[in-house]
Amino acid sequence: MKLFKYVFLTLLVAIVIGGLVPQSLHIPVRGATVNDWHQNTFWYEPWGTSGVHKGIDIFGKKGTEVLSASSGVVLFVGQANKGGKVVAVLGPKWRIHYYAHLQSYSISQGQWLSSGESIGTLGDTGNAKGKPAHLHYSILSLIPLPWCATLETQGWKKMFYLDPGKALVE
Repeated sequence: MKLFKYVFLTLLVAIVIGGLVPQSLHIPVRGATVNDWHQNTFWYEPWGTSGVHKGIDIFGKKGTEVLSASSGVVLFVGQANKGGKVVAVLGPKWRIHYYAHLQSYSISQGQWLSSGESIGTLGDTGNAKGKPAHLHYSILSLIPLPWCATLETQGWKKMFYLDPGKALVE
């Protein structure tokens, strides 16, 4: 019982500390502005086999530098069927920042990134092959936000997926 209390308190402290770390986001494609993505593509449907689009697509020239939108630790660098070359970064507030369709990446798993640090270049890998180069950018909250759930298709998942377009302009 003592071990359970210790583990519980440790997890609680870690969650609280992670939630208190300030988050400062910026657009993750060098030189991009809010005009480089469509404001209504987050949760747009129908969107292929995933049903709804759980992020935004920031368009640019192939090979443009992709930057970390926030500081954090790199959880994954590799290949995904739909995303092609992808990177996942655990940032403040226990949020995973997911970058997909990269042409290349210049970081490694476990690496600490500062906000604005280069993670790779814009591309068209995965299911974006043959489409204009863009970055699919999603923010996934590991802590559920039940007030964000809706009655839309897969709306319960909005507890976990945040609208990056809104987060980037706040």
